[in-house]
Amino acid sequence: MYVETPLHPERLTVWCALWAGGIIGPYFFKNDEGHNVTVNGDRYRAMITIFFIPELNNHDVQELWFQQDGATCHTARSTIDLLKDTFDDHLISRFGPVNWPPRSCDLTPLDYFLLGYVKSLFYADKPQTLDHLEDNICRVIADIRPQMLEKSHRKLDVQIGLHPSHPWQLYARNHIYIVMTQDYLSNKK
Repeated sequence: MYVETPLHPERLTVWCALWAGGIIGPYFFKNDEGHNVTVNGDRYRAMITIFFIPELNNHDVQELWFQQDGATCHTARSTIDLLKDTFDDHLISRFGPVNWPPRSCDLTPLDYFLLGYVKSLFYADKPQTLDHLEDNICRVIADIRPQMLEKSHRKLDVQIGLHPSHPWQLYARNHIYIVMTQDYLSNKK
């Protein structure tokens, strides 16, 4: 008897943006048929253009800074060009106008707050399907309160030694932190 086993487990690839004033997302990468797909440069740029920028325009954010990690799909020349056109010099990225120190999770609320805090909640009821996991992610993100976001940004202020009157406060309050290509697996075997 022949049993075909997938080479890679099923997964969700989810994107989310966070700043002191709110969250945009989650956004799940899917193909035209609604199946989960991994992210590449074309899909990332499409998400930025079709989803993120229109959503961002619904929020009153001034002097916005955009930060992302150095994943290849984020840093392809055409992606960086799109982001520079959108955010000018307020882009913190590998190959962007401002470099962000790699592996600096202590300087990124997404790493020390969003991924740490909410990831455990995504799996709290041990989802057995990706649809169940996707529902959990949407619910948990929707339940994040503004006070939690403010607290995560105050922690950043403390970590980099900012006083509340420091001019960098404007930067920290209007800084969008991006989590991208975060893959989640269901507990399905």
